[in-house]
Amino acid sequence: MTFLSYAYRFASNFVFLALVYFSLNFLEKYEQRVVVSILVLIYAAMHAASALRSFYFFQRIERLEIEARRLALAAAEGPNAAAARRQIVTDVSALRHAGEIKAYIDLLFLALVILLCIAKIVTN
Repeated sequence: MTFLSYAYRFASNFVFLALVYFSLNFLEKYEQRVVVSILVLIYAAMHAASALRSFYFFQRIERLEIEARRLALAAAEGPNAAAARRQIVTDVSALRHAGEIKAYIDLLFLALVILLCIAKIVTN
């Protein structure tokens, strides 16, 4: 399921990149291309800021994982409780890692979109 979510994220970002590419190439007038490029740049900048903010969030989750592991080792409530806590921490760790990979995929395609828009603004 994780790889399917990566494939979906990759495909949806690729469709966005293709949409931007074809919409900028079909515009005849330079002024129209610049306006569309600037609007796409604003959207990409907001989306990139959100993706970069998520890395701060993932860093905080990682700190919580480390603290939960430390507390689980310190608390001796029985083997069943410790195993349940370990499973929860492992699941959260896997979800955090998947979220980080998805954010990297988003940033890769946003960088490509930004480069495409800047290239269309610079060229006449």
